[in-house]
Amino acid sequence: MHWGAYSVPAWAEPLGEHGTHHDDWFLRNPYAEWYMNTIRIPGSPAAEHHRSTYGDAPYDDFLDQWRAEEFDADALVALFARAGARYVVPTTKHHDGITLWDAPGTGTRNTVARGPHRDLVGEFARATRAAGLRFGVYYSGGLDWHAADTGPIWDADDDSGARPLGLEYARYATAQVRDLVQRYAPDVLWGDIDWPDAGKPAGPDSFVHVLEEFYARNPEGVVNDRWGVTHWDFRTSEYQAGTALEGTEAWENCRGIGLSFGYNQREDELGLSLDGPAAVRHLVDVVSRGGNLLLNVGPDAAGRIPAPQRRCLEGLADWMAVNDRAVHGAGPLPTGIAGPQDDPWVRWTASADGERAYAVVQSAEGQIDLVVDPADLETTSVHVLDGGPTGVREVPVQVTVQNGSLRVPLPRAQVQGPVVVQFRRTR
Repeated sequence: MHWGAYSVPAWAEPLGEHGTHHDDWFLRNPYAEWYMNTIRIPGSPAAEHHRSTYGDAPYDDFLDQWRAEEFDADALVALFARAGARYVVPTTKHHDGITLWDAPGTGTRNTVARGPHRDLVGEFARATRAAGLRFGVYYSGGLDWHAADTGPIWDADDDSGARPLGLEYARYATAQVRDLVQRYAPDVLWGDIDWPDAGKPAGPDSFVHVLEEFYARNPEGVVNDRWGVTHWDFRTSEYQAGTALEGTEAWENCRGIGLSFGYNQREDELGLSLDGPAAVRHLVDVVSRGGNLLLNVGPDAAGRIPAPQRRCLEGLADWMAVNDRAVHGAGPLPTGIAGPQDDPWVRWTASADGERAYAVVQSAEGQIDLVVDPADLETTSVHVLDGGPTGVREVPVQVTVQNGSLRVPLPRAQVQGPVVVQFRRTR
C-alpha cells in the first residue's frame, strides 16, 4: 500500500508500465508517489499541473492537507484478506521522506505530529496481525528528497548523483529502520532504491547490524533485494522491469492495480486499472512460474480505496473464494507435462503435495483444447471448480483425449474470471 502526502494531489501522467519506457520516464513519470520529484523538473506535465492547480505551494502543504479521516485499518485488511492476501506491506517512508509513524529524526514531519495525527504504521500492524496475516514494512532507504536532497532526478541515463551516499544520511536511515524493527517486529523488511554507500562496509554503521537485529526480533522474517547489500531472501521485479530475476530463486513481482503505486486520479478518469479477471490472470501467471505477487493499492487522502481499485479487489475476492486452491500453496506444474497457452489463455499450477494439477483457463468458447501429456493426468476424474452461496462445488466434466491434447467442456461459471479445471495426477 502506497499512501502519503502525494495522495492529496494524486496526479501523474499515465505514461505506461515500468519497464516499457526509458528516455522520458522521469519527465512523464506515471508514479504519483514521485510527484515531489516530478514537479521540480522544468516543463514536466506534473510541474505544469502543479502550477496551474496549486500555484507555488510547497509540497509539504500536502502533508497538512492529508487527513486520513476515513481510514479504517481493520476494514482495509479484511478486504485484502478476502482478496487472497497473505501479507500486507504498507509504505512507512517513501522518497518524499515523510514517515507514517513518529520516526526518529523527523521532528514534526510525520503523520503523528501533522496531517492525520496518527501512527498509521502501528494501526496497520495491529489490524494485519489481528486478521492472521503477515505484516511487512516498505522503507525507502536509497532516496529521501527532504533529509538528504540531491536535487530532482530527471535523466534515466544519468542518475549518478541521485542517491545520498554519506554517513550522516546512513545513520539517519539506520535509526529509522531499527525503530521499525524494534516497535513492530515486521515479518517482511522491504527496502527500495539501494542503501547509502557509507552504511554498506563492515563497521559500527554497517546495515549488517540492522539485519542481525531484524532476524533476532523475528527469526522467520524475510528481506527483499533492494537494500544495496549482498544479502536477500527473495528477488523482486516491478511491472515489466527486472523480469530477468524471475524464476532464478524465491521471487516476487510487484505492481499497482493501475500504472501507479500511489493514487492517481487520472487513472480513474481514463479507466486504466486492472479489473478482477485481469488481476486474477496476472496473479496466476506469477504463481504458475513460481513467484509471489505483491499487488499494490493506493488509497485517496481520506483513506478510501478508490472505486476502480475496490472493484478489482472485490473481483479477486469473489474468484479466490472459489478457486484459491489453485493459488495458495500451489506452484508450477513440473515441466514436460503442460505449458502456458496465450490464445486461448491457459496457465498451469500444481498442489504442494503434487497430487493435483490445475489448468486455469480464460476462454470465450464452451470448450478448450489443452496441450498436455495425457499420461500424467487422470482423465476419468476431471472437475471444474465453481461456487455460489452454498459454497465451492467440484463439477465433473467429461474430457476427450485426441492427438496429444485434452478437449475439456467449460460450464458457465458463477464468478467472473478464468475457470479452474482440476485434475488428479497419475505420477
